[in-house]
Amino acid sequence: MKKRISNLVAAGITASMLLCGTTAVMAKDQVRVGSMKGPTSMGLVQLMDEAETGEDFAYTFEMVTAADELTAKFVSGDLDIALVPANMASILYHKTEGSIQVLDVNTLGVLYMVTADDSIAGTADLKGKTVYSTGKGQTPEYVLNYLLQANGITQDDITVEYKSEATEVVSTLLQDESAVGILPQPFATVACKQNENLKEVCDLTEEWDKTGKGTMVTGVTIAKKDYAQANPDVVAAFLDAHEISIDFANINTSEAAQLVAAEGIVEKAPIAEAALPKCNLKFLEGEEMKTALSGYLEVLGEQNPKSIGGSNPADDFYYIKSVEE
Repeated sequence: MKKRISNLVAAGITASMLLCGTTAVMAKDQVRVGSMKGPTSMGLVQLMDEAETGEDFAYTFEMVTAADELTAKFVSGDLDIALVPANMASILYHKTEGSIQVLDVNTLGVLYMVTADDSIAGTADLKGKTVYSTGKGQTPEYVLNYLLQANGITQDDITVEYKSEATEVVSTLLQDESAVGILPQPFATVACKQNENLKEVCDLTEEWDKTGKGTMVTGVTIAKKDYAQANPDVVAAFLDAHEISIDFANINTSEAAQLVAAEGIVEKAPIAEAALPKCNLKFLEGEEMKTALSGYLEVLGEQNPKSIGGSNPADDFYYIKSVEE
């Protein structure tokens, strides 16, 4: 499937071309898709653009800035499909007594270490340093704690100051070049563009991969189990379209950056173009999705069980469909 999809994208085939005539998605009611402003929405921009410019397209999109707002709309039934943080999917699974399923992984790790300090090349160099980050009590904190532990650094060896917004971390880095920041894309790129002395010295996804505990997962796509079971053709068509849209963003970076800017995800297309290759947009489904996500949730659960809703979800958390070879 993946080779076929990549070949279609390289040949200029769009999601709407693939879906043309697919009665499964040309239902009476359009499929309502929600996402957060950031990398996960970057992987949707081709589909979002076609929904705005095409005729009789099967999807409507709603983009928000806060995970709580997105999950509230999903749980209330205002959305059929939602792109949410990976650990939030697990929390929702437990809160809804197993009534949701993960359809795909859409984004791997997007966290980068940014500084002008040439003595820092990775997590192992942070002893005695002050690090600025967002996400207190959220995934960025658990990821950083895990990587510090993996590199033999204790909480007494480092000071971490958490900010409420990534823009605050960027501001701190611009004011103090000795500072170290943990930033998601595209904010890491924004910071480096605003000060040429700042560098992305470490990709935390690569740091995670070195530990041998799976890979970091940022975003997943979910649907309610009842919806997925009642509409398998709709879900299958969306997954194909989502994969095409993600591959489009990775292959046609310049064109995708224009769409990212047009959707207001990133203010300027040149910054979007620079950030896109670092956003780790990735389409994983089936057993590959399950392996990546379950390993990631296991690590988060070891850091704090509450971060994944108490425990790793059961097998029915993962939507497994027959994948065409």
